[in-house]
Amino acid sequence: MFPAVSHTLRRLPLLHWLLLLLQALERGLGRASPAGAPLEDVVIERYHIPRACPREVQMGDFVRYHYNGTFEDGKKFDSSYDRSTLAAIVVGVGRLITGMDRGLMGMCVNERRRLIVPPHLGYGSIGVAGLIPPDATLYFDVVLLDVWNKADTVQVSILLRPPHCLRMVQDSDFVRYHYNGTLLDGTAFDSSYSRDGTYDTYVGSGWLIKGMDQGLLGMCPGERRKIIIPPFLAYGEKGYGPISSPGTVIPSQASLVFHVLLIDVHNPKDTVQVETLELPLGCVRKAAAGDFMRYHYNGSLMDGTLFDSSYSRNHTYNTYVGQGYIIPGMDQGLQGACIGEHRRITVPPHLGYGENGTGDKIPGSAVLIFNVHIIDFHNPADPVQIETLSRPPETCNETTKPGDFIRYHYNCSLLDGTKLFSSVCCFPEICDSEGKRSHDYGDPQEATLGANKVIEGLDTGLQGMCVGERRQLIVPPHLAHGESGARGVPGSAVLLFEVELVSREDGLPTGYLFVWHQDPPTNLFEDMDLNKNGEVPLEEFSSFLKAQVNEGKGRLLPGQDPEKIIGDMFKNQDRNQDGKITAEELKLKSDEDQERVHEEL
Repeated sequence: MFPAVSHTLRRLPLLHWLLLLLQALERGLGRASPAGAPLEDVVIERYHIPRACPREVQMGDFVRYHYNGTFEDGKKFDSSYDRSTLAAIVVGVGRLITGMDRGLMGMCVNERRRLIVPPHLGYGSIGVAGLIPPDATLYFDVVLLDVWNKADTVQVSILLRPPHCLRMVQDSDFVRYHYNGTLLDGTAFDSSYSRDGTYDTYVGSGWLIKGMDQGLLGMCPGERRKIIIPPFLAYGEKGYGPISSPGTVIPSQASLVFHVLLIDVHNPKDTVQVETLELPLGCVRKAAAGDFMRYHYNGSLMDGTLFDSSYSRNHTYNTYVGQGYIIPGMDQGLQGACIGEHRRITVPPHLGYGENGTGDKIPGSAVLIFNVHIIDFHNPADPVQIETLSRPPETCNETTKPGDFIRYHYNCSLLDGTKLFSSVCCFPEICDSEGKRSHDYGDPQEATLGANKVIEGLDTGLQGMCVGERRQLIVPPHLAHGESGARGVPGSAVLLFEVELVSREDGLPTGYLFVWHQDPPTNLFEDMDLNKNGEVPLEEFSSFLKAQVNEGKGRLLPGQDPEKIIGDMFKNQDRNQDGKITAEELKLKSDEDQERVHEEL
């Protein structure tokens, strides 16, 4: 994983190493040559070689290793283990005895070797007073724990990269990441996972060791990296923490290995990022501040961890946009959206939940990603939107007005296409303003305009129509079923109607059940008293009114059962409720209204 060192520090020739190996095999371990002559060179036994060896010791490398030093009889003369301190030194520059310099060459981290060093490659005929006698052959058991060179750089290996990279780390970014930290030999010294929290910091601002600052650059959220940092870009000669400390300990001159998972990244200067994923055709209006919106969403952290979803509640999120009811990032990100649009909104922490986060699912300083589907939106000041789809070819002299009795077909749906009601197919029946059933399947809907029999927006949209005309109506909630909704209609839902006028009849004035087309008969009671006995029972009353309707002299209230209307009229005239009307009881409504005015005056 480390780069090749410069050609001036290339490793010893392969042929030379092969000759050394042959010499060791011929002489046997710890023995002289077959002729009994002393060893000419160091004997190397590689009794543990790790499977992976990304780097071998070369001349000029700095190494850290443990060793035990003994004589041929097994007596120990020195040990780094006894001092609890690794040997740390540059190899091949004369700082070690020649036998050790040669014996460490080509060694891998975690490799174990046994070295037999003849006197002339050790301490020679002089030895070390009180420690190593003259002409002593030395035996070393060595394990290499670290190797680096001043020419080394930070080594980055990408272990896993997500298919979509929303943002790469740059200098001055704020990052949240998990890591496991080990020494080069695999000894763990720290882990964010053990603290159950990410490491959160700025990059390139002096908060991190230089090697980590470099190793995080260009990283994507969700990416996993292995970052190897030489000591001079880490903690150098001082290391970190006392060696005897039970906590985090990084020895002097230690190379560091970090396995990093980047959770998210942002910059304090970031704004909300909006990406349109799907834009419906025919976007006439875009959401603006002050609109009331219904939308579905999935909310996740930058590494893909889901923290909330409206779909899981089977209910849209309903709120005003641009009014401070939601986090600032969503307030901004929802504006300009079209009904039916799918968009991705990326919200940096300072426009989300900040340094503290919220609850147990959104940590502090978290970037939030919302995948949003706009269901509908409206403004409390919106009127009914009316679009004429087709008109009959013939001239239309009369259009619908308040009081008219009409029959019409319709389809009703939400703005996202969800079908609700229809008079022409098998959707549930439309509901009146109270949410009750109002017709049978397949029959035209009947209504008297202006009589509060249908929702206000539909009543408005049906006025001014010609028979045979087709319209599209968009009805905002405050002119439909409001915040509470109705059976089959969500709260605060904008409704889309396609309507076709089937027929129209002039209605009657408010409070009237029957009107004359001309002036009523002068002798009304006599004409009504068919048997001339001075009394009019229900049968005579009914026969008379039906004859007037059949002859075109008057008409009953449309849209109601004629028998019921006539029965109600009879009860109104039968003042004493004795089952018959007399001349004194019979009064026209216009006369009754006039009398009432005089009484009030």
